[in-house]
Amino acid sequence: MNFNDNDALIENLVNGNEKAYMFLLDTYHRRLNAYAITLVHDQAQAQDIVQNVFLNTWKSRKKLKKQFSIQSFLYKAVYNEFINSYQKNKAMMLLQQKYVEALGEVVEETDENIIERMINVVNAEIKNLPPKCQKVFILSKKEGLTNIEISEHLNVSIKTVEAQITKAFGILREKLGKKYEMIMFLIFGSEIKGLAK
Repeated sequence: MNFNDNDALIENLVNGNEKAYMFLLDTYHRRLNAYAITLVHDQAQAQDIVQNVFLNTWKSRKKLKKQFSIQSFLYKAVYNEFINSYQKNKAMMLLQQKYVEALGEVVEETDENIIERMINVVNAEIKNLPPKCQKVFILSKKEGLTNIEISEHLNVSIKTVEAQITKAFGILREKLGKKYEMIMFLIFGSEIKGLAK
């Protein structure tokens, strides 16, 4: 069974195929956890958010539709779970209100297909990053490694890792512009705030 096909994956999830659910966990758990950490800056809370998202996705699997992008759906679900936590205890987060409101508009009003296309554009620009910069960025933002883990894996200093990540964000923002700022925030979290002009 090819679970890499979005429609096939959703169909099998709807039908209660546990192998499809395990594929979903294996494919998205680490990157969603990395995304959640950028929002809450707390490993334990990030894990709780992601766990709740996967549990709720399984419980509500009958509501999934083939026209959904499962990737967009999961990122939005993590964001919504984060906002629920944020609203319960605002003191827990220092997220700027304009980003909460603007990102909320993206999540609530933007068509699934548009979000998916915009994410694909961002991913294409990531592939165009300079090789070393791209490698560090992918390890950090897609694989979910910490800066320390990346420095040990690549045998470079932590400052080098931080510099490459900052460089990557700068290049992406320059290439993509304001139009993609909220999508980048959706994918990468609050770190993108520091690049706002």
